[in-house]
Amino acid sequence: MFVDAIQHISQFTRPIQSLIRTYGSKSPRPGLSTLFFVNKEGVAVTCKHVAHLITAADQKLQQYQQFKEKLSKLNRDHSFEEAFENLIQEYNYTEDTVIQIKNNFVGCVYPLHQIQVHHHPEHDLAILHFKGHNQIQYKGHATFLKDMSELKAGKSLCRAGFPFPEYSNYAFDPGKDEMFFQPQTSPNIPIFPLEGMVTRNIASKKGEIFAIELSTPGLKGQSGGPLFDPKGRIFGMQQSTKHLHLGFDIENKDILTKHGRRKVNNYAFLHLGQCIRADIIKQFLDKKGYSYHEA
Repeated sequence: MFVDAIQHISQFTRPIQSLIRTYGSKSPRPGLSTLFFVNKEGVAVTCKHVAHLITAADQKLQQYQQFKEKLSKLNRDHSFEEAFENLIQEYNYTEDTVIQIKNNFVGCVYPLHQIQVHHHPEHDLAILHFKGHNQIQYKGHATFLKDMSELKAGKSLCRAGFPFPEYSNYAFDPGKDEMFFQPQTSPNIPIFPLEGMVTRNIASKKGEIFAIELSTPGLKGQSGGPLFDPKGRIFGMQQSTKHLHLGFDIENKDILTKHGRRKVNNYAFLHLGQCIRADIIKQFLDKKGYSYHEA
């Protein structure tokens, strides 16, 4: 049903690779998220929580560099341990504190010079405007649904993104205390589609219908990916997944496994994807003066 549509949206839907390193770790943690382009001028949309990784990267780097500079100036004598502890407290560093973020925008534009980020004031939505490049590496653009009356419960839609960070085109240099992507290595990140049925609309506290609920979950990494029909028209964008407790709880159930009899517990949840509606995305693009296409 979605074969042709997946081929179509794959031309302008792209992965964002993110490396995240915490203070207590020397190993980067790889992650993925998604964006898709809405025109041929380098304008894309994604989730606001994804865009925060972009805007936070420089801030985290500057803060960590300041920390290391102060650390290098500490006297290496009997006072060092106390001064070091005070420095850690000054920066509120714990083992789980993120100190470095690196992002790689695969197949978007070349060269990557500047990204202007617009955060939606209320919803989990952001616009990314790639500037200063001389070549676009994607093809085509999103075409948004024009008549939102087509969006009804029971309609089958598909979303696509990049949920599984199985790439290995990165490394960590302990001498430089820096993680980096290896540009000469192909990341090999295939797109992953997942279909679902529209179940309900989602309203804000103000009563505004701003999102769509689907019968299947949006996977981690699909955030920012398009929601589309078999014609490839964009109905929305994957933003989050909520988890509804079904009440079918099983406790101390005796079952037979390959390792013998076991007592198991199980608490069942229904995982439902939530997608920002196309009309909300278009309104934000209009507000910021960016062009887009409808059908």
